[in-house]
Amino acid sequence: MSTVTDSLLSIVVPLYNEEDNVVLLTQKIHESLEGYNYQIVYVDDFSKDKTRKVVKNMDDSKVHLIELKKNYGQSLALAAGIDYAEGEYIITMDGDLQNDPSDIPKMLEEAIGGEYDVITGIRQKRKDSLVKKIPSKIANFLVRRVTKLDIKDNGCALKVFTKDIAKGLNLYGEMHRFITLLAHLEGAQIKQVPVKHHARHAGVSKYGLERVFKVVADMMLLLFIRKYFQRPIHLFGIFGVLLIILGIFINIYLLIVKLGLGEDIGNRPLLIFGMMFILGGIQLFTIGIVMELLIRTYYESQQKRPYRVKKISIGDGKAA
Repeated sequence: MSTVTDSLLSIVVPLYNEEDNVVLLTQKIHESLEGYNYQIVYVDDFSKDKTRKVVKNMDDSKVHLIELKKNYGQSLALAAGIDYAEGEYIITMDGDLQNDPSDIPKMLEEAIGGEYDVITGIRQKRKDSLVKKIPSKIANFLVRRVTKLDIKDNGCALKVFTKDIAKGLNLYGEMHRFITLLAHLEGAQIKQVPVKHHARHAGVSKYGLERVFKVVADMMLLLFIRKYFQRPIHLFGIFGVLLIILGIFINIYLLIVKLGLGEDIGNRPLLIFGMMFILGGIQLFTIGIVMELLIRTYYESQQKRPYRVKKISIGDGKAA
């Protein structure tokens, strides 16, 4: 049996109205991880049914229940569970039994050697409706095209993280859908493996088409973080300077028209555009400077470094 069984595993599962699923899910986790040292961290995201009561009635020493004071959403529920988790490997999955706990051991095997920091699942023969499949495929395509990160299934909740990567993730909004991309931004080495997928055992899906817009907004934010988080002046400053230059050229042209040709320019829309470009460019450039100062404050006030070291070796190649 793998040496990973000597390490504590934390299985983090957000729950929202899963009273009919949580007992069977717990049983399947126990069956799949027999011989492993693990804890199950259930995070109840202010369920309206009897989910909390069902978990408490299980009276299982391996089960830890975190009860949130209100419904924060899946991202913050995951964040609460990850913050609490004590395991050297942190496993995330959904609470609706669509993920199969029997896939966890083979995913752990991929993480043992230390080459990979994140093992993420690719759902095979996905048992979801088109309402979930179509937006998911669009989102996956956009992420691959825009970020150049070849993740085939960003929506699969079944993942294995090393502790340091999981603890370094900042989840909010709908960021749980891009958790693999977030890990990539933290320098994680990622491997994808095929996993089973089942139809929902009980209850109804909490996914709707309206969440597509939130996902797109969060993806745009992630793209900004990925490219310009440490150098926002390169984005806002460049656009600002271009607008200022364009505005100046427009106004020089109008000045020539006014003084050289004697034409009236007071009623020309181009004059308004020229002034708007200059003022807008100054604002963008100023925003870039302010954001640069904020980024410096972010790192220096928390004594953070804008880089992450994976390993340090001394002389004989042994890690320090």
